[in-house]
Amino acid sequence: MITQEAVLKALSHVDDPDLNKDIVTLGMVEKLQIEGVNVSFDLVLTTPACPMKDMIVNACKTALSVMVSKDVVPNIFVTSRVSTARNAEEVLSGVRNIIAVASGKGGVGKSTVAAALAIALKHKGATVGLLDADIYGPSVPTLFNVHESPEMKLEGERQIMIPVEKQGIKLLSIGMMTTPDQAVIWRGPMISSAFKQFINDVAWGNLDYLIIDLPPGTGDVQITLSQLVPLTGVVIVTTPQEMALADARRAISMFKLPAIQKPIIGVVENMAWFEPENLPGNRYYLFGSGGGKSLADEQNIPFLGELPLVPSVQQQADKGNINAEDAHFAPFMAVAEEVARRVSVLNSEKKT
Repeated sequence: MITQEAVLKALSHVDDPDLNKDIVTLGMVEKLQIEGVNVSFDLVLTTPACPMKDMIVNACKTALSVMVSKDVVPNIFVTSRVSTARNAEEVLSGVRNIIAVASGKGGVGKSTVAAALAIALKHKGATVGLLDADIYGPSVPTLFNVHESPEMKLEGERQIMIPVEKQGIKLLSIGMMTTPDQAVIWRGPMISSAFKQFINDVAWGNLDYLIIDLPPGTGDVQITLSQLVPLTGVVIVTTPQEMALADARRAISMFKLPAIQKPIIGVVENMAWFEPENLPGNRYYLFGSGGGKSLADEQNIPFLGELPLVPSVQQQADKGNINAEDAHFAPFMAVAEEVARRVSVLNSEKKT
């Protein structure tokens, strides 16, 4: 007879490779049911974008077969409950993880990476919001082809903005409140005030991940962010050439300052190579190679992956319809999975 004790003992030999604990101790095994040789349970992952999902499932099946009975018929239902290390803070209390996407330099594709990260996490099953905090150069309206202003609702004496929803993602950008050719000519205090409104006076609701697309540099928005928002961590975007890497170092340095001290999730190298469609397998490193990985190693932070220059994804971005199921989107999906994995690790470390 197969017993619950025997099943849990077998599964206690299956580790989550990122969290370095077994899945029983981590509470990842739920709703265990045994009927004859049929063993059913929910495997609750820390993110729907877990890149180790198949490996953990196969390890569970092997453990049950070897340690319980070769006749076991496992029925494993993979689900997720996105991890968080946040307390019930007043600021964005319904958001489990807040991820800033930053770069020291403009023109490295930071906004495209932020949008792709949001799209990939949503495609994996997470609830996601994207805040475009680049006041002077908002990109979200173009990347999602959204130009209508957010609706307003009255809560007591406060006017609250309702994010616009596209592709299942909650979106907000100053570009939704201006015409496409209108310049935003504001001094620093006005920018900080607008950013505070985007955080405090918006109905973000319950989200697994809120992605914040920061402006380039180390200015007012970054300082206000560090003072106001309990960030889970920061993703740094760079291109391979030294000019971009030098500015990325400055951005990393800012977030490591004692007065700020925000965790760095890792470095993404964008525009890593170009591969012509008529010459598959031929990679051209237009801006050099390996710069992002070298920067990550130098700063002792994780390297999240390389993203190529892909014309089809760029064309989709210009039209506001990035397709997560496009084969060319695969590198972006891989980076999103790595970001989700690193966030789960950071949350686990904060709890211990």
